[in-house]
Amino acid sequence: MSTAVCSRVLLQRGAQGFLFSSRAVPAFSSPFLSRAHRLGPGDDEMYQRTTVSVMQKEPGSGVMIHSYSSRGFNINGNTVFGPCAVLPPAILQWNVGSYRDITEESVSLFHMLEPRIEILVLGTGARLERIDPAVLALLKRKGIAVEVQDTPNACATFNFLTSERRVAAAGLIPPPVSTALEVTQE
Repeated sequence: MSTAVCSRVLLQRGAQGFLFSSRAVPAFSSPFLSRAHRLGPGDDEMYQRTTVSVMQKEPGSGVMIHSYSSRGFNINGNTVFGPCAVLPPAILQWNVGSYRDITEESVSLFHMLEPRIEILVLGTGARLERIDPAVLALLKRKGIAVEVQDTPNACATFNFLTSERRVAAAGLIPPPVSTALEVTQE
């Protein structure tokens, strides 16, 4: 009933030229509490703008090992046969046949690099093998951390370190042909 009375009064007043007083102040006088407030050019200083950027893989952002086999590796689309030394941005043949051939001489190319690498990931084939302690001590003296793993895990570790933009290198020996899944006929 009160709505009907208010609307009748407004209609009667509208016909008679009802004017709203300019002295009337809304209950919420602050522009920040009003729902209809529009931001003006000066209001941007009070608010922080939010920006969104999409992270994309930049060209040349690092060497990635895509796959490995008993013959070698696929590194950034390049096929490398046999053991290799990955020294971003270079990929070199590494003159080792097995983990026993990893000597102070064979790792010398890793500690002669400039800028100095932070970590060297060694992939020893299908299994984790022990490296000569003298080799590990030499690399430690040169300030290079060493991670020794089987080749599949070494490839994953190297890719992870590269994606974090760490200065890493890898010495990888391809794993031999696996016979674990061969089925024998009886």
